Amino acid sequence: MEVVQAHASAAAFPGGESMRAMQNRAVEAVRDWNARIEAEHGEDACYVMCSHGDIVKSLVADALGLHLDLFQRVHVDPCSVTVIRYTRLRPFLLRLGDTGTSPDSPPRASRGRRGGRGRWRCGRTVIPSRSRVDAPL
Repeated sequence: MEVVQAHASAAAFPGGESMRAMQNRAVEAVRDWNARIEAEHGEDACYVMCSHGDIVKSLVADALGLHLDLFQRVHVDPCSVTVIRYTRLRPFLLRLGDTGTSPDSPPRASRGRRGGRGRWRCGRTVIPSRSRVDAPL
């Protein structure tokens, strides 16, 4: 356990794959799906993949250019949404571990200043249509 926390790239589970092999498999799977989805539905297509936390964190580390040994610095909550937009140039991390409750977003919409004319403000962030939620199945 200590090796996984301190030097994930050196960790291998008995009878299983190494953390490095897991990350490589996950990244290859995401890039494969990106190519398939884009070929079939166009470059603006969006899709969802679900996985375990360490796999999601390893994909985030790859998207940010972090060494695998630093992936434990990334935190994702169970049942959260992480959004990575892949472009031809590089990936962009758009959301990390979003559970729908953010300290910078109000829980409810509030009335606008214009005398209650139906203008509502809310702190929600709209995810661009080109973004993808990525993690291998």
